Amino acid sequence: MKILPVLFEQNKIRRLYDEKTETWFFSVVDIIQILTQQPDYQTARKYWNKLKERLSKEESQSVTNCHRLKLPAADGKNYLTDVANAETLLRLIQSVPSPKAEPIKLWLAKVGYERILEISDPALSLDRARTTWQKQGRSAKWIQQRMTGQETRNKLTDYWATHDIQKGQEYAILTNVIHQEWSDVSVKAHKNLKGLTTQNLRDHMSEAELIFTALAELSTRQIAETTDATGMPENQIAAKSGGKIAKNARLELESQTGKHIVTGENYLLPASTNKILGSDNK
Repeated sequence: MKILPVLFEQNKIRRLYDEKTETWFFSVVDIIQILTQQPDYQTARKYWNKLKERLSKEESQSVTNCHRLKLPAADGKNYLTDVANAETLLRLIQSVPSPKAEPIKLWLAKVGYERILEISDPALSLDRARTTWQKQGRSAKWIQQRMTGQETRNKLTDYWATHDIQKGQEYAILTNVIHQEWSDVSVKAHKNLKGLTTQNLRDHMSEAELIFTALAELSTRQIAETTDATGMPENQIAAKSGGKIAKNARLELESQTGKHIVTGENYLLPASTNKILGSDNK
């Protein structure tokens, strides 16, 4: 795990990045100290211990979801410290009666309400995604390609779901096979090239990368459907074949243009404007 502190309103928050799960873990006491405006770390630690007791009595899962990992302290030594991911932290914040926590609570209520609306009308989530991409400066052409690519992806995963492929790890394995085959780099290596950590790789692809990813996944699904591929071994063969079709097209285009399709370009916001827990523009 990488230990990379982050500043929030001039206060240092200790955090670790788990590369295996692509998850940020934050020091709970550091967050509590900021929210309760406690000048003394030990006082904040006592507050957190009391809060843990109360939440445990309420049988809250938030305390159970916290982990203990070693973080550097003021004396330079590493000590076991309670840490939590962003989701658990947001739940804990709701239990802290603090003026600093109120804006986050209001935001959570707004997001929750919007999510309820999207469940009853899925088109709203598409509108929200389009609006977000527009605010981030994406072109109309890029947005259209991103949404078309997502539809292609959904059709592929729908096929996997009905042909003995388990959602989660097996989806990830097949996705990586396709990606490695068409691009000559793994999903992780591609993210590293773009300087990404927890961000969605496709949200930072160029238009060309999106097109070739979609071609690879479209080809994979059609080959799988033709052969009625079932289970991992057969779908891995289809994944390699589909990815190879897109690879051949990529190599042909690169030979004609002299430009590489796979690129380190991304849409990361400047660090000063990125306020979301867990984001990192390094």
